[in-house]
Amino acid sequence: MNARRILVLGASGTIGRAVVRSLLDHGHDVVCLVRPPAAFAHGSRHNPDAVPAHAPRDVPETALAGADIRYGLATDPASLREHGLRGERFDALISCLASRTGAPADAWRIDYQAHVDALSVAREAGMGHMVLLSAICVQKPLLAFQQAKLAFERKLIDSGLCYSIVRPTAFFKSLSGQIERIRAGKPFLMFGNGELTRCKPVSDSDLADYLVRCLTDPTLQNRVLPIGGPGPALTPREQGETLFRLLGREPRFRSVPVAMLDAIYMGLSAAGWLIPALRQKAELAKIGRYYATESMLVLDPVSGCYDADATPSTGSDTLAAYYEAVLDGRAAAPDLREHAVF
Repeated sequence: MNARRILVLGASGTIGRAVVRSLLDHGHDVVCLVRPPAAFAHGSRHNPDAVPAHAPRDVPETALAGADIRYGLATDPASLREHGLRGERFDALISCLASRTGAPADAWRIDYQAHVDALSVAREAGMGHMVLLSAICVQKPLLAFQQAKLAFERKLIDSGLCYSIVRPTAFFKSLSGQIERIRAGKPFLMFGNGELTRCKPVSDSDLADYLVRCLTDPTLQNRVLPIGGPGPALTPREQGETLFRLLGREPRFRSVPVAMLDAIYMGLSAAGWLIPALRQKAELAKIGRYYATESMLVLDPVSGCYDADATPSTGSDTLAAYYEAVLDGRAAAPDLREHAVF
């Protein structure tokens, strides 16, 4: 395999860091444009809420060791040119950039406009390929961030640039918010009977390897690529049962009615007419309801049903193995922040 020169956006997030590690392991030359520490602490005048997907508050340079780290704003085309590219040659752009909360203003500014600008800069610089980390939920775009992501996907497809649009199912991290709750002896919270949704969880490293493979595998180019992890699709109830089994305890569940999320959303929406700040909270409640009721699997456009068998798999890491590693201290407990449901 020929080594390539890759610019990575969103490298300071957990998926971004895994992508950088995979690129380096495969012998590629990697440049990461990340916001300077002051921007992490105080925001930026351009886009204060723009961060890589699942980004920590501060990322030490050791997390990206081996890559050429350059400080600038991926959301500012001038900074991207001046601080990221520096007039140099690159073969491809990989973006793991995403809005922090999914609120409408942030979503259209980051998931759409920042990527439109990055695509323009990439084409201007002569890059031949863009690999985009998207999300499988754009198949049923009921939320602002899904609509923004889908709008950019169309721009990328129509750009004439070689593209790989990767739509992963659920991340291990997003399914780990109740580990400490269960360890503390509390019941596992689930919506309805815990079988309303299913997903095929994928690990950071397996997803990163798949994104990197898009650079060299022609079958993964000029395509939209839904992808999950190995094994059967899991329901929330099965995820809870796995946690209790690993802890050697009898399963205990508590059902949360979906109607509660509906009531929260309607209440916040109504209050938002009087208190604008509550409109964003209403959108977050809407996002929570979406994930409580929609599976993260390929959606059959004819039947309108989610299809686990039609959802491709990659890698070998399992959610159960990840849970076990967190429980016995071999892996750090996830820091969910805005992405926590419970």
